[in-house]
Amino acid sequence: MKETTTSTRALRSDSERTVHTILEAAERVLSRNPAASMEQIAEAAGVARTTVHRRFASRDALVAAMASWATRRFAEAVDAAHPETTPPLVALYQITANVLRVKIDWSFAMSLALTADREAAHVHADIEERCERLFVKAREAGVLRADVDPAWARRVYYALIHEAAQSRDADADTLAARLVDTLLRGVGTGQSLT
Repeated sequence: MKETTTSTRALRSDSERTVHTILEAAERVLSRNPAASMEQIAEAAGVARTTVHRRFASRDALVAAMASWATRRFAEAVDAAHPETTPPLVALYQITANVLRVKIDWSFAMSLALTADREAAHVHADIEERCERLFVKAREAGVLRADVDPAWARRVYYALIHEAAQSRDADADTLAARLVDTLLRGVGTGQSLT
């Protein structure tokens, strides 16, 4: 009995690795060519086309699985920063670095995740609520000025993340430091319009 359980776990683990390998290959291939075929994805994954079809009934099923995978990685990136218990500045930096890694590594899938199923919409709504709370907490802790609207700061932050993920001119940690610095200090000299 114990041998069967170990054998079943090994097969499940091997199957999960195969699925992960296919998803990573699909990300690479579809990022370069969104019209790529299942055969091209299988070739990039180093598996037979039948293996891809056995795991994913259709190209649409594979793309949906990619979006779901990226959405889970996105949620895990935020969770790993522990924004509810970590000091706001530390949480802001850590979330930024974690999310940038996901957005850079899974850019094709992340672009799909925004329009995917209800699960993705629920995850994104939850993350938005958590981010709102983090920005309020940051203002209360003096990380953001008292007169800053947290909702506005959050929208600016999202735009900065989007741009940083597109630039890819540095690693995620460097981009995160640049982004948080830009958010908190801006790019001006402190002069006002009046």
